Amino acid sequence: MSKHYETVFILTPVLSDDQAKEAAKKFKKSLSDGGAKIVNEENWGLKKLAYPIQKKSTGFYHLLEYTVDESNITAVADLELIFKRDERILRFLTVSLDKHAIAYSEKRRTKLKGGETSDKRTKKEKADA
Repeated sequence: MSKHYETVFILTPVLSDDQAKEAAKKFKKSLSDGGAKIVNEENWGLKKLAYPIQKKSTGFYHLLEYTVDESNITAVADLELIFKRDERILRFLTVSLDKHAIAYSEKRRTKLKGGETSDKRTKKEKADA
């Protein structure tokens, strides 16, 4: 049986776009090497922080969604240890997803990729609204 996880991390804004993507690739590789299967990866880009962290007001946001076998649960702990040691990381958060969060995540992914939308009204009804 495998567990689903989602990790959002914020990289320091002093990095270039290429450096931020390279750092994200490093974290993704460490997960894959640890036995995790990457389900989804999203680069949200440079965004304003809600409050200053280390005197920085912006950061590169990145999301990783992955599954890990229960027999190899140390992959998540290893990733978090890498985050703690890396000075490019401002903040990170890892959550275990339940069945409702997994369903929501799948729905959100298909919506982002241009799949079905939940709005089932016809074009005419949308125009009248």
